[in-house]
Amino acid sequence: MTEHSAETPARPLLRVVRGAPDDVELAALTAVVATLAAAPAPASAPPATLSLWADRAALLRRPLAPGPNAWRGSALPR
Repeated sequence: MTEHSAETPARPLLRVVRGAPDDVELAALTAVVATLAAAPAPASAPPATLSLWADRAALLRRPLAPGPNAWRGSALPR
């Protein structure tokens, strides 16, 4: 583990790329960024319910039962 010494400067949170903001503008920007960073992540929306037409479980079928005329059930949707 390494410790930050007093000689190593801290990395700045914000860097001004263009323009010359004054102290009030920098304070406002810092407040907005800090508020957004501290805000909890939005809850994800519940999954949308599918219609019965789009339900893939309807494509599943019961296993065929052996017996007389069992072949008839192989072509019939259930």
